[in-house]
Amino acid sequence: VYRNAPKNIFHSWVEINFENQWYELEAFILDKTYIKKLQEQNSECTGAFCGYGVAVKDFRNLIIEFDRNNTYIQSEGINQDFGVYDCPDELLKEHHQEISAFKAFAYRHIGRHLMNRNV
Repeated sequence: VYRNAPKNIFHSWVEINFENQWYELEAFILDKTYIKKLQEQNSECTGAFCGYGVAVKDFRNLIIEFDRNNTYIQSEGINQDFGVYDCPDELLKEHHQEISAFKAFAYRHIGRHLMNRNV
């Protein structure tokens, strides 16, 4: 499934202004239980990791809890920034995932389910 994925996968994150400071929050997409199971299944990994929705430099020390800090779970997968949008609909009008109709169908009905079953 991964070999057939687009080279660039569209993804977004939330930025909030809290106590006059901007924070980037992206790690909320995966919960602690999911990450714990993923770390157990990949117990030999002590450095960088990319797979199953995670792309980080330090797989054992993920920063997913907000404590006045940025949180990321896919930081190593970011290769382009489209800017800041007030509304997700505005972003999606201008940018979208570039994928053929066949690949989109195959991913939606087969690939996504195979990947989720692995975890």
